[in-house]
Amino acid sequence: MLETLRAQAEPTTLAALVAISGLHANTVREHLDALVRQGLAHRHPAAPAGRGRPAWLYEAAGSDAAAAPEYAGLAAALAAAIHRTSASPSEDAVAAGREWGHELARERGAGPAPSAVAARREVVSLLDEVGFAPQADARSSVVRLTRCPLLEAAHQYPDVVCGVHLGLAQGALEEYGADPDGTELLPFAEPGACRLHLMRRTR
Repeated sequence: MLETLRAQAEPTTLAALVAISGLHANTVREHLDALVRQGLAHRHPAAPAGRGRPAWLYEAAGSDAAAAPEYAGLAAALAAAIHRTSASPSEDAVAAGREWGHELARERGAGPAPSAVAARREVVSLLDEVGFAPQADARSSVVRLTRCPLLEAAHQYPDVVCGVHLGLAQGALEEYGADPDGTELLPFAEPGACRLHLMRRTR
């Protein structure tokens, strides 16, 4: 559990850690309580959001996750606003992500890659730079995203946050000259990772 906590880019709730670990909530809570007692993790209350007590946020001791809580909070607030006001939150999020993916790839000097495999490898490299800690198969067609820079917001508003991340991959693929058609993101597809398909799956 300590490694899972260290892998997060921001202080994270119990519910989000349950989602990414695949463990029962009571098991995760026991591990977290033990880490806090041993001084290996810290916990503090999240900002109030509606009625009831705020959730606890956990982070590894010595982590730099607390360095940017305001950005994580801003991302959650923006995701909530899009989720609430958009007629098509997921589509709007993917469109925004595509623009971001184009921009990030252009900043890296993107141009048409010599092959689709090379294009996908460039996208995996970009995802690594952005903080997803990707693990790709040999052809970079299936990528495990083992870290989410906005895990808490993704857990609350997956249609928006995960939509942006899918669009990011699609836009970057286009900049590298690859066809983004069939690109698919499966949030929390397995314990500790989301799964990104950078080419159409065979059903």
